[in-house]
Amino acid sequence: MSKNALKSTSMVNSFKLNQNGLTLIELLVSITVGLLVVLAATGLVVSTKKLFLSQTEGNETQDTTRFALDNISRSVRQSGYVNYDFVNSAKITPSTASADIVGMDANSVSATSDDIASPTGNSVNFSDLLAIRFFGSGKTGTGDGSVSNCAGFSVPEPVSSNTAGQDRGWSIYYVANDANGEPELFCKYYSSDSGKWSAQSLVKGVESFQVLYGVDTSNPKDGTANKFLTATAVNALDAALVLDGNTADEKAKDLNRKTFWKKITEIKVALLVSGAQNSRQDEAKTTYDLFGASYASTSSGVDKGTTIREADIPESRRDRIRKVYNATIQVRNVCDVDPDRDTCRSPN
Repeated sequence: MSKNALKSTSMVNSFKLNQNGLTLIELLVSITVGLLVVLAATGLVVSTKKLFLSQTEGNETQDTTRFALDNISRSVRQSGYVNYDFVNSAKITPSTASADIVGMDANSVSATSDDIASPTGNSVNFSDLLAIRFFGSGKTGTGDGSVSNCAGFSVPEPVSSNTAGQDRGWSIYYVANDANGEPELFCKYYSSDSGKWSAQSLVKGVESFQVLYGVDTSNPKDGTANKFLTATAVNALDAALVLDGNTADEKAKDLNRKTFWKKITEIKVALLVSGAQNSRQDEAKTTYDLFGASYASTSSGVDKGTTIREADIPESRRDRIRKVYNATIQVRNVCDVDPDRDTCRSPN
């Protein structure tokens, strides 16, 4: 073998001996680089997942809230509805009957109690209660399906004109927590089949449900709302009325004739709705004014529930997507009853 060949072989062997392993520094550097790559990849995956969840939660809250507002709007627009095909029914709600629309501030009801006669006196984030009444259509029992309550069940027509003031359907909206402590907008209704009261959830994640009532205070009335009031303010107007009659029954009938609840021409509804998962990427420090900053400043905290601070929301659900949704609903069947003729005075 030549000297050059021996020299080359010796160099190769020397190189192999020098590459038998890695130094500790090289190992630490390679591990660090690998960890940085894994960390970056993990951060990208987490960020992408949160973005996906955020968009999905936002879309789902929009869809569910749209359903809720459509449901409430339908109920409001059919308040005071009369089935004119039923020859024995009253053409309008009798002047001595209770109002077709009534509400309560910061209140709730039991699912199985009668109508709204036994309010609980509390609610989720001071959410309001809205109760709507209307005449059904079709023979007693299941009705003909053309008029339904908030749960989608058909409401039958009154048994007779003598009971038309009582035989009206109910759609009652309120917020309560489910078994897991999640706030939901509930629909309470009366089943003519079972003869019992029931309630079912319409929308999950409703953290506040607020209602304002547009009242026509003009004299004579012109069918247009002059001011939007809380249920408490409407009741205060009723409390100031001078009632005719000597007995409690006579005064109750006169209150039903004069009540400002029968002068409502519009309703404003606002909901604060959250998603089902903690998917926020920003810090939850927002304050939500359900009827806007102007109303929040004038109400000065009197109308509780119309201003919600995320700092006051339970920590377990604080980092969820949430948004305020509003709707103004026109009351179609407004009727100023002439008690002498049981017809609607103009304007209708």
